[in-house]
Amino acid sequence: MYRDNELMIRPITEKDLMDIWELVYKEEAPEWKKWDAPYYPHTTKSYEEFMKETDHWVGQESRWAIEVNGHFIGMVSYYWEDKPSKWLEMGIILYQSNHWGKGIGTRALKMWMNHLFNTLPIQRVGFTTWSGNKRMIQVGEKLGMKMEAKIRRVRYYKGHYYDSIRMGLLREEWEDRKIS
Repeated sequence: MYRDNELMIRPITEKDLMDIWELVYKEEAPEWKKWDAPYYPHTTKSYEEFMKETDHWVGQESRWAIEVNGHFIGMVSYYWEDKPSKWLEMGIILYQSNHWGKGIGTRALKMWMNHLFNTLPIQRVGFTTWSGNKRMIQVGEKLGMKMEAKIRRVRYYKGHYYDSIRMGLLREEWEDRKIS
């Protein structure tokens, strides 16, 4: 668990499940999906269907809750792009637009990066987004990440092509920035 004033990241617990279902699976076209890989289809699930997958959520080291003032508002996560070479990618989702543009995502990802570098034997942490998500690119820049790749015009959304963007930060860059 990491805390920064009213903001906390922590493992997901059973008390978060109703919030997760309501924010992730209840609506057919949630606002957050317009920014989080909108070129992939979103799937709704009944609460009963969702509750069959609780082990996918609760207590997972790779997926933590973002909480503000005691309320679940999103998640940070990681996955192994290639575990044998320790190539890790991270992600973040703030589900409600009233939490966007307030620095919460930057602060949460900073805590998550610190957690990842402090607990895993990795030399780099990164994320992939798309050029239509300017806020995510700005978060990476604020955290000192470098744009490592731009794959041009591979994300098609609402009649337009966008670039896939990869950003990353090396352990020594993280240590130099003293963001721990």
